Amino acid sequence: MDRVKSILGRPSSGNTASHFDWTYFRRVAVAVPLLLCAGCSAFGQSLQPGHLPSRKQVAPMTPAEEKNLAFVLDWWRKVIEARHTELAANYAAEDFIQHNPNVPTGRAALVTFFKSLGPAIEPIPDRLANPPVVEGAKGNFVWLVFEHKFKYPKDPSQLVYENSFDLFRIQNGKIQEHWDGARKDPGSPAFIPSTAPPPSTWNTAKPSTSEQQNLAIAIRFEKNVLEYGHIEDIEELLSSSFIEHNPVEPVDREGLKQFIHSLPDYQLQDIKPEWKNAPVLEFTNGPFVVMMWDKRYKDPSDPTREYTRNHFAILRIEDRRIQEIWN
Repeated sequence: MDRVKSILGRPSSGNTASHFDWTYFRRVAVAVPLLLCAGCSAFGQSLQPGHLPSRKQVAPMTPAEEKNLAFVLDWWRKVIEARHTELAANYAAEDFIQHNPNVPTGRAALVTFFKSLGPAIEPIPDRLANPPVVEGAKGNFVWLVFEHKFKYPKDPSQLVYENSFDLFRIQNGKIQEHWDGARKDPGSPAFIPSTAPPPSTWNTAKPSTSEQQNLAIAIRFEKNVLEYGHIEDIEELLSSSFIEHNPVEPVDREGLKQFIHSLPDYQLQDIKPEWKNAPVLEFTNGPFVVMMWDKRYKDPSDPTREYTRNHFAILRIEDRRIQEIWN
């Protein structure tokens, strides 16, 4: 509960525009399952039981995009899960750009980090130990949603499902850049902001007409409802069978409406064309809309410094209604 309170009460910093404080925990995710499961249990009383596990889903892709996805999953199985860091050069560019605030940028730093987690697994498993539940690739990007389960603290007979997110950019046949939702851990190396071009500059491939419509629906929800407080739009935007996968939120549409309205910082405002806090990346992949935000936080090791953390929302849209959200 304390963790939720700290997120809810965190003011905006720098020149980041303020919007509902609860969006700080709407998009909570961390980099590796080990860290995630430890963090989720801290939600305690704030968890909402009754969420269902995600069903396996794969976005539509071109042959080139399917190749990119397979390449990233191969890297994840061999280098990340099995810790065969001697294979890292086959997958990651030497000047690999890392946005996880706990790992310095560069392939060499990545190798050092995963070596520190333990010896390599022999032999390399044929399958991923924890494959993503939702996955896709669009243009230069590959995106993955992982699901992790743990026991509900108030009732161990119930399971709670939480998600983590990873986004990769492929360039010249190698993984060039990586984002996830990790918080900075106390004692981790000093955060050095990336000087790479913003992710929105990279190719996500031209969207189809239906994908453009899906993006517009996602923006109406994320901007008009969450930033400007127009919960009356939920009835139109969310399917009556809508599924929320964030375990700190009610599982269905009606519960979500009441939840937003009851928040102490809820305020209905006139909708403006601009975002209060615009995503740094947004693209569509068939029925899925992928959005990513940058947010600034105080460095836990040095409160005089800040670091950037990424937040994600994946929305599945069908028949012009939002059917599922992972965040």
